[in-house]
Amino acid sequence: MKRYSFSMVFLAGLLSAPAISLCQIADQRLEIDRKGETIVLEPYAPNILRVTLSVQHNNALAKPGYGFIGTPNSEGWSKSQTDLNDVYQSSRIIATVERDHPSLHPKLSTELDIAKFFNGSTPGAHITFTTPDGKRLLEMTGWSQAVPNHKDGTADINNDRRPTDPAFFTVGATFVSPDDEHYYGLGDNHEGFLDHRGHPVRCWNDYLSPAAPTTCVPFLITNKGYGLIWDNPSKTTIEPGFNEQTKWTSQVGDRVSFFVIAGNTADEIYAGYRLLTGPTPLLPKAAYGYIQCKQRYASQDEVLSVAKGYRDRHLPADVMVVDWFYYTKMGQMDMDPKFWPDPAAMNKQLHDMGFETMISVWPRFVPDDRFYAELEKNGWLIHTADGKPINGLPYDRAGSDIDTTNPDAARWYWKTIRDNILSKGFDSLWADETEPDLPPNGSYYKIGPGTQFYNVYPLFHTGALSDGFRRDLPQKRALILSRDAYLGVQRNGAIVWSSDIYPTWDTFRRQIPTGLDFTASGITYWSNDTGGWQYLPPEHHPAHSPLLDPSDARDNVGGYDDYPELYTRWFQYATFLPIMRAHGSRKTNEVWSYGKQAEPILEKYLRLRYELMPYIYSLGYQTWLTGAPFMRALPLDFPDDPNVADLRDEYMFGPAFLVAPVAEQGATSRRVYLPAGADWYNYWTSERVKGGQTVTVSAPIDTIPLFVRAGSILPLGSQVESTHDKQTIAKLRIYPGADATFTLFSDDGTTYAYEKGAGSVTHLHWSDANHQLTHEGPAAWTASDNAIVEIVGK
Repeated sequence: MKRYSFSMVFLAGLLSAPAISLCQIADQRLEIDRKGETIVLEPYAPNILRVTLSVQHNNALAKPGYGFIGTPNSEGWSKSQTDLNDVYQSSRIIATVERDHPSLHPKLSTELDIAKFFNGSTPGAHITFTTPDGKRLLEMTGWSQAVPNHKDGTADINNDRRPTDPAFFTVGATFVSPDDEHYYGLGDNHEGFLDHRGHPVRCWNDYLSPAAPTTCVPFLITNKGYGLIWDNPSKTTIEPGFNEQTKWTSQVGDRVSFFVIAGNTADEIYAGYRLLTGPTPLLPKAAYGYIQCKQRYASQDEVLSVAKGYRDRHLPADVMVVDWFYYTKMGQMDMDPKFWPDPAAMNKQLHDMGFETMISVWPRFVPDDRFYAELEKNGWLIHTADGKPINGLPYDRAGSDIDTTNPDAARWYWKTIRDNILSKGFDSLWADETEPDLPPNGSYYKIGPGTQFYNVYPLFHTGALSDGFRRDLPQKRALILSRDAYLGVQRNGAIVWSSDIYPTWDTFRRQIPTGLDFTASGITYWSNDTGGWQYLPPEHHPAHSPLLDPSDARDNVGGYDDYPELYTRWFQYATFLPIMRAHGSRKTNEVWSYGKQAEPILEKYLRLRYELMPYIYSLGYQTWLTGAPFMRALPLDFPDDPNVADLRDEYMFGPAFLVAPVAEQGATSRRVYLPAGADWYNYWTSERVKGGQTVTVSAPIDTIPLFVRAGSILPLGSQVESTHDKQTIAKLRIYPGADATFTLFSDDGTTYAYEKGAGSVTHLHWSDANHQLTHEGPAAWTASDNAIVEIVGK
């Protein structure tokens, strides 16, 4: 009843509110003032338009919120009017705002009766976005800006507002949802769906979310040629595709603000996201290798022993990670000398072995650590309205969170980490608990109420560290592992991982679409804890006989009979993630930890990761240039193939690879759909197969199904043990069947010099008609092409 009455009021408002003024200011922003509302259309590029609506004039005119760095640009935009519409258009978008006019259909008497008792919160608005050739992109049919009230169950949010804070409203907008529209993105949502259609999304940082901890990136990309960025950091619920409409509702705001990005391809939409929220810098090259971690290496000797184990076996690995509880107290910013007698010497030894090191830093401070009193005195801890720092007592005794939305606190936090942690030789930082772990609703940041700015902490927190690296350590690229994300976090050199997931087959299956939606949100560098983070159950007996014998790994896997199989399948999948990182709460977590049958398979994929390093690192360079992720759900690359709209367990890894992980226990084959519009080569057998069909592929325990798209160039590197070793191009594999291009990039792997043009860029082109490879730019190999180039199927 409530939903029905509100939609009627929106329509009534649309048809009855008189237009008062229409103006176009000097910068070509279109502003429409009607009775009780202001509508603003503000362009940022020919294919990017921001829409703002508010019942408060000044709020409608205010700039975008946190996360955005793009600036308005009205070049090529113009306005016009018809009897029915105000029109604002460019060469890419026509935005039509319906003007007030008499209704073509008289109201039913029941509508008039309902309106006596149930009233909407705004006069309403109807805005349609099309392309110049008439293709409809998006249609907004109504919006709301409601005061907190008991009927909607929102009255309590006023308890989270101080008398000096601006008024709270609950805000939202409603859009038409055609039956064939599909929705991707929106951060980490672990329910296991790819297409969000028909599945409500709770878009906020929620460690206690039902399937697994979630994080929010309010950016949606669809198959209809547009992306939508919702400009509101409070808790937001998206209801995609219900009742032929999609609704966005944010708990707190003073306006509706969103961006529409039109794109003929997904890459064009991601270029718009890049323009608005910032580029994705290249990470240190080591980050594209293998990151070895567990919960936790408890001493300097243990870290060195594990590193030596990799080198003694001549296995490639690049980063050793020191997780939490290395300190004497939470927030003490020290390393317990009983277990870490000389961290600087440890780091030197690791560097000499070709390793870089990452260390976990927490935003929490307990009352008896050496910094708490200073932080409390300066008001640098997240606090309640009376200024008292929040904590998690009685169950969480890890102290209070620093408020890195406060610039002074952020600079202090970086400086303290720099002087006490990084000064010992560590290379990169693991920013754990970046939700923050103590939920901010009802507490306060420097920037305002935590309820209003619920989701922004990851952006500020990783930004404090990234800015510090850029300012004080400019020869070292920032690398920050973060549990959470928000719009723009990609510009901070952040890897986002999917938090504390379970070591189960069900979790593994759901991680595949989870990661695809996250990278579809415009943030490329996603990872998960290979094998799951939580402790293993004491026993697990699978329905099918385990494919790997666990008997010689019992000290590590206990009674979990099929865990070596699960870990091996997960490790194969991790080989084809933007970041390959092992982690978890097992006694040991190295490639030799899961039994003699698992070990050679894990080694095979570890070596494969490094063989693919020229390809993977070059993909990172392209992402910096374009903003487009290189791990992609199939509908982003094959939008015209309806069979991939909700295909959850296959994906593209760069332009060449189609990856089909095996996520069913006991399976030794699986069905793989090959998208239409291309031929495909089985990576392992080189068999060529037509697209647009499902094939059954052999997948013994040592094999993950992999296909390469016809018309691909795949550079393969020589075997190395670290990205710090010189790696040459060992093979350049051509998969014929279509023309192909690839940009091969290499540089020092550590500095930001590439941003000023440093590095080697070689453009490769394969002419399928001429059966010929050409290249422009610096030579990428010294041997003859005949010795390097391998044409598959020849």
